Amino acid sequence: MTNQHPITPPPELVKQWVGDGYLSDVHHNEEDWAYEQHIATHAAQWGADQELDACCQWFAFHYSVFIARNLRAVRRPKPPSLKEQALAILEKEPEDAKELIVFDTDQVKIIRRALEQLDD
Repeated sequence: MTNQHPITPPPELVKQWVGDGYLSDVHHNEEDWAYEQHIATHAAQWGADQELDACCQWFAFHYSVFIARNLRAVRRPKPPSLKEQALAILEKEPEDAKELIVFDTDQVKIIRRALEQLDD
């Protein structure tokens, strides 16, 4: 699981921003857009964070710090902890108790990292 920012432009929009006349989809595949996607994502995140900061400051000044903190918490929730992620993976039980449980590589990595944080 990645810590993806809630404001991330879709690849199609990034391609549009790069310019229809500048680059052609005929000569580029999805991997060729990684640099543009990276720049667009960070630009969108920065802009969204600036707007959220301004809104939170306005609410704190005109209403209350409590409202500003709640707004920030709702708009930028903290990602689930490793423990929460691992438990969510393990909570998905098969219907039949004797059924084989299969984890994908990302799920195994999350569970491993969560276990590595435990004290011996």
